[in-house]
Amino acid sequence: MKSALSIWWDGKTVGRLTLDEHGDMGFSYDAAWLADPEARPISCSLPKRGAPFNRRETRPFFAGLLPEESVRQEVARVLGLSERNDFALLKALGGDIAGALTLWPEDETPPVYDGAGTREPLGDNALIDLLDTLPKRPFLAGRAGMRLSLAGAQTKLPVVVIDDQIALPQPGEPTTHILKPPLRHYPASTENEAFVMQLAGAIGLDVAPVIPRKTKDRPYLLIKRYDRHVDEHGRVQRLHQEDFCQALAITPERKYAAEGGPTFKTSFALLNKAASQPAVEILKLLDAALFNLVAGNADAHGKNFSLLYRPNAVAFAPLYDLMCTVAYPEIDKTLAMKIAGVSDLKEFVPRTWQKFAVDTSIGLPFLRRRVKEICQAARDHADHVAHSIADQGFDTEALTRYAIIARGRAETIAASV
Repeated sequence: MKSALSIWWDGKTVGRLTLDEHGDMGFSYDAAWLADPEARPISCSLPKRGAPFNRRETRPFFAGLLPEESVRQEVARVLGLSERNDFALLKALGGDIAGALTLWPEDETPPVYDGAGTREPLGDNALIDLLDTLPKRPFLAGRAGMRLSLAGAQTKLPVVVIDDQIALPQPGEPTTHILKPPLRHYPASTENEAFVMQLAGAIGLDVAPVIPRKTKDRPYLLIKRYDRHVDEHGRVQRLHQEDFCQALAITPERKYAAEGGPTFKTSFALLNKAASQPAVEILKLLDAALFNLVAGNADAHGKNFSLLYRPNAVAFAPLYDLMCTVAYPEIDKTLAMKIAGVSDLKEFVPRTWQKFAVDTSIGLPFLRRRVKEICQAARDHADHVAHSIADQGFDTEALTRYAIIARGRAETIAASV
């Protein structure tokens, strides 16, 4: 063995992530974790067992904790690491990640935030400087005390919010929110994500709370983390989660169904197997599939759906990273997860929904009724959501366009059942 990281969950060591002399990662559970009947596995793809997991078994979960594409490239450049070196990136970034785990060199004990450290809220100038810095230094990689990571290809930063003001976390402190600057190459992306996320909430879907904000006319999103819980004493606790790619042992590079990533058929089967109340959680995934279709979110791939491990239940996580991607002509409009093999709205016909009912094991009468309900709700709420965001000083023209797209797609889809 060349190096190792200890995996911690709520103050206890779960196991070790190792790197051998050939550069291959492996994972093994600690004996005490295996012996504890209350201790959960860290992933559906890494069940509790005494034998170590090899690289092929280990990588999908752990690589899935890291950023992707250009964000990963920039992090590696800043840190002077190879972008293909999962282990080194996890060593540098694994202090606060998605879910309940933290990763630390095995000769270190994770710092515990006791609430005594000074957290200075970022003033306007500091926040603008942060928005300017993130594209060049994602996650503030390499800055003293900053070991932060989130999956995905968008620039973002885990932060804490104190009295409605943003601050950087102290060592060991669980972050509570995610700050997202606008996407550089996609106009009005802040308005886009805010509209689609708030539209999902307005029609009754479980979605991560999101607020669009401006500082000196610089827009950004502030998203409340669903994998955090504040206890009765006001302490922030981490909740575990994993995305569908991690749960199904699929590497991030294969997140799209066309590349071997999760499909709706395998995703519904995962919930049926993993969820504490499969019938309830399957209907949430159905709603998510229908809503993404209505909203024009073609990029809803396997890393944009997750399992949330609450203390006494495993559930389908609240929705996140929702956007109207069809608003940008340069983005492929093919659905990341096709519905019954269909992606183009013009090809949706009653037979499509008949096949989707079979794929999902959901009764066709219920499916047809739910399609019409989601479509009607989107039509009812789209304009109001767009206006409410525009009234806060955001791009009215762009928001109006997103609402028109959602209402038009809803009308077309409702007519197809």
